[in-house]
Amino acid sequence: MVQATVFKGSKANVAVKDTVELPDTLTGDKVLVKITYSGLCGTDLHYTNQDIVLGHEGVGVVEALGPDAKWLKKGDRVGFGYEHDSCGHCHECLTGHETYCPERATYGGDKVDQGSLASHAVVREAFLHPIPEGMTDEEAAPLQCAGATVFAVLQEYDTQPTETIGVIGLGGLGHLAIQFAAKMGNRVVVLSGTERKREEAMRLGAHEFVATKGQTELKVSHPINRLLVTTSAQPNWHQLLPILAPGASIYPLSVAFGNLEIPYLPLVFNGIAVQGSLVASRNIHREMLAFAALHKIKPTNEVFPLTEEGVKEAISRLERGDIHLRAVLKAP
Repeated sequence: MVQATVFKGSKANVAVKDTVELPDTLTGDKVLVKITYSGLCGTDLHYTNQDIVLGHEGVGVVEALGPDAKWLKKGDRVGFGYEHDSCGHCHECLTGHETYCPERATYGGDKVDQGSLASHAVVREAFLHPIPEGMTDEEAAPLQCAGATVFAVLQEYDTQPTETIGVIGLGGLGHLAIQFAAKMGNRVVVLSGTERKREEAMRLGAHEFVATKGQTELKVSHPINRLLVTTSAQPNWHQLLPILAPGASIYPLSVAFGNLEIPYLPLVFNGIAVQGSLVASRNIHREMLAFAALHKIKPTNEVFPLTEEGVKEAISRLERGDIHLRAVLKAP
């Protein structure tokens, strides 16, 4: 049996180190991956009080393969994200939208007992993504969820390069959204509370920066066609709706458990849509990795050791909002 070190949530709401036994013999297309880096996502904070292995931005090296694994080989670098399995037979799966499969197995659910805050994980080959040449494991880790989340809305809903993309929030999701949209040829407008992040937004590829705090009226050079909301707190819709183009779409991308409250009439009179989106399908996930490698899109990371102390420190700082853009944990 393979002895794997894992970091799990607990009733005390802190991550604890544990050891689990992984099977000697892999079945089906299961693959044993030795984790090299794991990203830490805001979603993980919702599970620190639960008895599950934390983490869903894993990158590592293939160590062993089940008999039905046909495409990977030992030594390959791979990544995995939020979804681990789907039925493969429903309409959603057959049309490339398996993230919405009614039988999907996703991080935090009762069908998934693997996480990326671990020394090893066993994942189906079908839900592992090869890491492109030229992209480091550290760079690849946050792309497995944060990168997939923002790229999916830009790719899935037929974004045109002539459109103006608005990004609310310059954090772990937002700083990747800016880069992807800019490299796709879009005009990018970043909206943030204060002027503090203006320089960084422009360096990442933004064309305009708007500080919203204390403003009764916002001004942009071009109405926004697609608005990516990457903050967990709801924005001031009365500020934002007037700068959206007729027919614009709003994409709430962070995880929150409250209600989405938005003025009704501006949506009706301007044909504005609110579109939910859950990470990326496998096809779009792999397109995202290829696009990021080609265009040198990289997350800005703070690196911690993948140890009990390192995991606790990274989670504590993320809870306090004290991480600069993205936290990544490096295996010993």
